[in-house]
Amino acid sequence: MAITRLSPGEQAKLRDAELTYAQVGASLDVLPEGYQHLKRSRVLGSGTAVFDQAARDVLSWQVQERSGIRVAASSTDVVMDAVAVLAIGVGALRVTAPCRVVRVLTEPDRQGFAYGTLPGHPESGEEAFVVKREADGTVVFEVTAFSRPATLLAKAGGPIARVVQRLMTARYLSALAAKQP
Repeated sequence: MAITRLSPGEQAKLRDAELTYAQVGASLDVLPEGYQHLKRSRVLGSGTAVFDQAARDVLSWQVQERSGIRVAASSTDVVMDAVAVLAIGVGALRVTAPCRVVRVLTEPDRQGFAYGTLPGHPESGEEAFVVKREADGTVVFEVTAFSRPATLLAKAGGPIARVVQRLMTARYLSALAAKQP
């Protein structure tokens, strides 16, 4: 799969849409009450080469792509205010998830981004994908999210929706780990 570009009309529509939650940036700080919280991490290895490659992958939608998600975005690189429609499944079983990048981290030892949900996303909340280099050189990939159901399908899914979220998070962690030098 390759990242596809959203049409200018789709980009404008998504950029004009309001986020479906108020706590913008909280996935990189204190997770807000009233949401389900998820925080998982995986050690990728150690050293500059591992950190640099993982950061490039995170900031080019590779985590989503390698997890089997189709990415249609305003930019092939993750940049502030980029918009995207993430999709998984086929035909009538396809679920789409519009989102907007709300934070981008480009610190020397911490790189990644957070996206927030837009109308039409099955959940309301935010998800962050961050690569960190610890003081000893260990490189860790972390996925953090807060969310609650936003659509009838997600609400009806109840506990099954949480299982799906945990499975997707495991796929995110594995997809990035499998590609490091």
